[in-house]
Amino acid sequence: MEDPPAGLPDHDLRAGLARYGITGRPVYAPVGFGDYHWTVYDRWFTSVSDLTTKPLADLRRAMETAAGLAEQLPFVVAPVRSEDGEVVVLLNDRYAMSVFPYVTGKSGSFGDPVHPGVSELLAALHACEPPEGCPVVPIGVPGRAELTALLDEPGEWFSAAAREVFVAHADTVRAKLAELDELAAGLTEVLVVTHGEPHAGNVINSPRGLCLVDWDAVGLAPPERDHWLVDGDSPFYALRWAIDDVVAFTGKLRAPHERSQDAELALHYFTETLKSL
Repeated sequence: MEDPPAGLPDHDLRAGLARYGITGRPVYAPVGFGDYHWTVYDRWFTSVSDLTTKPLADLRRAMETAAGLAEQLPFVVAPVRSEDGEVVVLLNDRYAMSVFPYVTGKSGSFGDPVHPGVSELLAALHACEPPEGCPVVPIGVPGRAELTALLDEPGEWFSAAAREVFVAHADTVRAKLAELDELAAGLTEVLVVTHGEPHAGNVINSPRGLCLVDWDAVGLAPPERDHWLVDGDSPFYALRWAIDDVVAFTGKLRAPHERSQDAELALHYFTETLKSL
């Protein structure tokens, strides 16, 4: 995110870091989209999540799964534990934080070609033993009922521009939801541990080899959930990704929010996603 989060005072962030025994000055890192990040001494990388969009229980389950996977797979960059053994610590009523070892190396961006070696990482991931408590990823779209209701009655939006583009593409969204249902019938019934977002932005080519970061979306699902981002062989998950984005951006842009660079980017991505359906 380009802008630091509203409602997170510096003393809350530092108190969270102190639970890991980290006392250095955090430096904001405007990278990624969704979570907020700081680095400390180029030794630690923090990920701060907004609990209004990522439930705490789900976040903890994902981070515990990543920690379990790191015991089997050397390429998994998993969260470190706080001094009291937590992989996620609360900063205040709205935000929670995980801390990771800082990994030096080169990464790409979403949409860039994925390093060919990622296929080997995914093969190992899909063959591994699922850690206890590994989430199961639903085939259905979370938030679909709310999205369908909005297609029938858009109501009031904080962003009038977002409402306008949503209404203009309502028929297309309806058609794509029906298409998604048809494509779901062709998925394999085999469930494996999937990363969920193994695009170039989540791959670091480090001195110790390729690493996969950002395990928030980890879960049991058909292997196609990962493969489409590497070789584009799953029409279902390609479409599911776009619909998930529509649901997420709809929630952000309907609700009151600050006028910021991140809000402008959200409107841009929302518009482009709807146009691409």
